[in-house]
Amino acid sequence: MELRDFQKIFREKYYEIDSKSGPLFLLAVLFEEVGELAEAVRKNENVEEELVDVLFMVISLANLFNVDLERKLVEKYVEGDPSNRWDLPDL
Repeated sequence: MELRDFQKIFREKYYEIDSKSGPLFLLAVLFEEVGELAEAVRKNENVEEELVDVLFMVISLANLFNVDLERKLVEKYVEGDPSNRWDLPDL
């Protein structure tokens, strides 16, 4: 299954409630999920579950703003390479 397929399925299943909830609520839930992911990473427990929750919220926000995540990911990170702008320590 492609990312585009997940985005379509989630739009059909959750868009109505997401649109009623609004972008700020979805963003707040995303922040909560990222916090849970940070805790899972810190403890090295349940990371898979928390990653899925974060991805779900990102897809929900993308659907609300009509963003084609798959197209944008390919454009920015496959065809492009923004890594030269990342503030990484010398490795």
